[in-house]
Amino acid sequence: MRSSLKPTRSSGNLFDAVGRSRTTADEQVDALVERGGVTIERIVSTGQASPPGFWYDSPRAEWVVLLSGAAVLEFDGDPEPHPMKPGDHVLIEAHCRHRVAYTSDTEPSVWLAVYYP
Repeated sequence: MRSSLKPTRSSGNLFDAVGRSRTTADEQVDALVERGGVTIERIVSTGQASPPGFWYDSPRAEWVVLLSGAAVLEFDGDPEPHPMKPGDHVLIEAHCRHRVAYTSDTEPSVWLAVYYP
């Protein structure tokens, strides 16, 4: 017996609308998938960085890959910055305090971030 439910599908291109007519100074964050405690986001940074003294401290783990541009992450307690170029990825465990020290302002830095419990 076949199910009468149709499979759902969502598709797109991670680079669509990147770098087109920015209207705010904020990063562009688009949730692509949210299911069962997992969130996948596309983040487009164009020169943004964490404010001085600000640290992310998420209750969920985050795996992030930089697809284009350039960035530098900093981790609380680690004196060495973590520069990133396209293709670099990092797993940030839950409650690992970190910040974005730099993103390129000459080309968009496109991130794919996966958050999970």
